[in-house]
Amino acid sequence: MLIAICVSILVGCSRKSDSQPRGDRARQPVPVTAAVATSRNVPIELRAIGTVRAYASVPVKSRVDGQVARIVFVQGAHVNQGDLLVQIDPRPFEAARDQAAAILERDRASLENAEIEMRRTDELAGTKAVPASQIDANRAKVATLRATVAADKAALDLANLQLSFCSIHAPISGRVGMRLVDEGAMARNNDTTLVIINQIRPVYVDFAVPEQSLLDIRRAAKDGPLQVDIALPETGTRSVKGQLAVINNEVDTSTGTVLLRAVCQNSEEELWPGQFVSVTLQVGTLSNATVVPSQAVQASQNGDFVFVVNGDQTVAKRSVRTGVMWAGYTVVTEGVSPGESVVTDGHLRLVPGSKVKLTDPVSAKTGQGPPSEPAGVAAPATDSASQPGVSENATSIPQNNFGAGRDKESVPAAGQSTSEAKAR
Repeated sequence: MLIAICVSILVGCSRKSDSQPRGDRARQPVPVTAAVATSRNVPIELRAIGTVRAYASVPVKSRVDGQVARIVFVQGAHVNQGDLLVQIDPRPFEAARDQAAAILERDRASLENAEIEMRRTDELAGTKAVPASQIDANRAKVATLRATVAADKAALDLANLQLSFCSIHAPISGRVGMRLVDEGAMARNNDTTLVIINQIRPVYVDFAVPEQSLLDIRRAAKDGPLQVDIALPETGTRSVKGQLAVINNEVDTSTGTVLLRAVCQNSEEELWPGQFVSVTLQVGTLSNATVVPSQAVQASQNGDFVFVVNGDQTVAKRSVRTGVMWAGYTVVTEGVSPGESVVTDGHLRLVPGSKVKLTDPVSAKTGQGPPSEPAGVAAPATDSASQPGVSENATSIPQNNFGAGRDKESVPAAGQSTSEAKAR
């Protein structure tokens, strides 16, 4: 019985001692970080995932039947237009050329003899010494041999052309891929692909955007070529510049998107055919738009909302209507005005009317504002004292109250010991 009584006394004392700090913690301000909504010129950007396409892609094939005698190119290397790539065994074609040349010489000799006979008969035509039929026969023979010689010349040209096809040269400048045949293999006319050349300087980037954006894109394109930023996932913020080159002539009804094509010089060959890239297309600018850090906007079943910090360090839950996002900031079209402070971190412990305090007022005061204005867009006229940046004005929350709160916590109340104050 004594043991049970002692245990119950200890439990009661423990519950009594724990109840006081819990109540004190409930009345303490919630630590949060805050930033100030500001007015900026925000670019209207369309973002999409694009695919890099070769500016030109040519499968190199043999134009004659023959055996691959020699492969000259290095796999994956850059080649210039006209460089020798593959050599087909030329011996059968050289023999065909020599044969055509011999036939041509034979027929030329026959033609010369026929022309001599025709001139003799033509000189005796007026003397009645040669029958008229003989004269006509000689003239016909000369005409026939002249046609034969012309055909022989064409056959010789064809033989030379077939022989030239044994040396396969690069049709364009670009990078060759892996070789698809080996030396000694048989190549078929217009059937066997030897290698594929891709031209990647410049290069295309294809991407699709919703059809609702088509009108804005066409309007913006009337003022000049639209700039496109192309970024690789592994390069982070580094991007390659390009220009919008083609707007497809139809909308894909199955997806509700329209295909766009940008061209990039790709002088350093950072883009490679087949890669997936992030594409950003700027189609306009919102002037004097109210922006807040994107992490300040929270989602709920009733829509987006933010916690606005009042002058007495309490928060109010306010529904907002958001617009485009840009560089980590969100445009707020309704619900927040420039100069109002919004909570950016610590939302989970907040309810309307909660007391708050900045966790690090110094960093909030010297924190970075939104990124600089986009190129070619003038900054809006704002009060430099009240609008230096999004997070720079976080000090609009009265700092004296924060300092007063710390002083009150550090000084013991009347009738309270220093150890009790520290425990509290």
